[in-house]
Amino acid sequence: MGTVVDDAASVEFHTFFERHYAELSRLAHLLTGEADAADDLAADALLALWHRWDRVRAADHPVAYARGVVANLARTRIRSAVRERRRIALFWSQREEKVENPDVAGVVDVQEALRRLPFRKRACVVLRHAFDLSEKDTALALGVSVGTVKSQTSKGMAELQRLLGAQGAPLKVHAAAMARNGNAGGRNR
Repeated sequence: MGTVVDDAASVEFHTFFERHYAELSRLAHLLTGEADAADDLAADALLALWHRWDRVRAADHPVAYARGVVANLARTRIRSAVRERRRIALFWSQREEKVENPDVAGVVDVQEALRRLPFRKRACVVLRHAFDLSEKDTALALGVSVGTVKSQTSKGMAELQRLLGAQGAPLKVHAAAMARNGNAGGRNR
């Protein structure tokens, strides 16, 4: 049950939302270049404003405050995308090697089995066994702890062995990565 003050604040926020949502969404779109993310960023910003509505409505320029929140959220999104691109670049930056006459059926089986793993397990297995990254480098690439890499790799390999029915799953993962388009990173086995 709200009070008169709460109801007045709610009406005031609703009016602010109706007036400025489209503008904040356009701002987010221009800052990030992502039309799909713009509405989400504007909504996230307005949610943050609602949680601090007493401070926002007391501000000299509430719209400027809202624009600042959108800009900060957009900056965070861009930084996250940059970090993700760096992780991908690290993943693909390994020395390329050619594999002659790959076992195509085996490669398809491994790729299908990898697709069935949850993303984190799949990423740990691929980085550790196909690209021979250390646990530390894998943790750095994925933004997780070394312990997480150890457990996810172990669980992922166990699941791959179950799916592939093979004890040599690390070798198969490595060979499948090497056979992809005739090359990939990693060491010869």
